Amino acid sequence: MALLDILEFPDPRLRTKARPVDAARVAAPGFQQLLDDMFETMYAAPGIGMAASQVHVDESVMVIDVSEEKDQPLVFVNPEILSREGEQVCQEGCLSVPGIFADVTRAGRIRVRAIGRD
Repeated sequence: MALLDILEFPDPRLRTKARPVDAARVAAPGFQQLLDDMFETMYAAPGIGMAASQVHVDESVMVIDVSEEKDQPLVFVNPEILSREGEQVCQEGCLSVPGIFADVTRAGRIRVRAIGRD
């Protein structure tokens, strides 16, 4: 595994639109390595989530792990929000904007369709 360089604001590459990932590519060893590297980078930063665009990979992929023990990694390939309900405000930061935290309003619950790691 390898640590990837995290792009930081105002790097214009952060605004590049992510491309959908072909479902057959998900099982490829190179893609699986990318996921491993993204998790290693996210944990080392430290963070709880990361989009591929933050490491200059312009594909629609994100990894998250919100567990205290960092033992519940989740992969979302081509994520699509199907529904949302409620509202909550949480203090959030971003690995691409280090040192800045702000209250962010988000849905309290969402339903997502995505391809997983397997």
